[in-house]
Amino acid sequence: MRINRILLSAPLVVVALVIQVGVLARLQLPGAVPDLLLLVVLGLALVYGHVAGSLIGFFGGLLADLAPPSDHAIGRYALVLCVIGYIAGLTKPDTGQHRSATLPLMVVIGAAIGSTLMYAGVGSLVGDTAARHVGVLGLLLSATFYDLLLAPFTVPLVMALARRTEHESVIGDGTGSPSGTATRDTAYGWLHTGTGLKSSRGAMKSLRTGTRIGSQRGGLLGKSSRDKAGRIKGVKRL
Repeated sequence: MRINRILLSAPLVVVALVIQVGVLARLQLPGAVPDLLLLVVLGLALVYGHVAGSLIGFFGGLLADLAPPSDHAIGRYALVLCVIGYIAGLTKPDTGQHRSATLPLMVVIGAAIGSTLMYAGVGSLVGDTAARHVGVLGLLLSATFYDLLLAPFTVPLVMALARRTEHESVIGDGTGSPSGTATRDTAYGWLHTGTGLKSSRGAMKSLRTGTRIGSQRGGLLGKSSRDKAGRIKGVKRL
């Protein structure tokens, strides 16, 4: 990833994780905990694409696995967010900007359901049966509701910040625009100009030389024709 993406993604992930662990997890809401980290990963993946989305999701999830109070296997949430970030990044349009909020909203709903199912599935593979006791259906409904409730205040802001850094990088990168070609043309333009001047001067000289030769030839031809005319006239006079 580029430096500007790292400089934006790292603080956003850390702040989202601190708020999620220090504030949202202590609210004792029924069902799942609002996943602010997931929403940040989705907002960045929708702008940066699938590669950056998977990397941000993996490192963000790994940081969440290591953050206390962690009661699950390390790498479990990193795997979930890596897959979610990759899939969300695939929805990035070619123009780089979504035309409406429908697709990001569908991505948030799918990510809330998919991340909960994947987290429970990976947990069952490693022997964690906590999701069965709580109830998968209740976790799905509560996670989707909480994420949809926080999404309008989180995802658009993250996407706007990500687009701003992308715009600044395009402006600041000279190789990403035609300015590099313009610079080369400007740098070597004096050579082309000099060659053009030399060729134009040569053409002027040849034109002048041709004019002079043509005038001399015309004078000689005119003199000879006048001599011939005089002789003819003289002959006629005789």
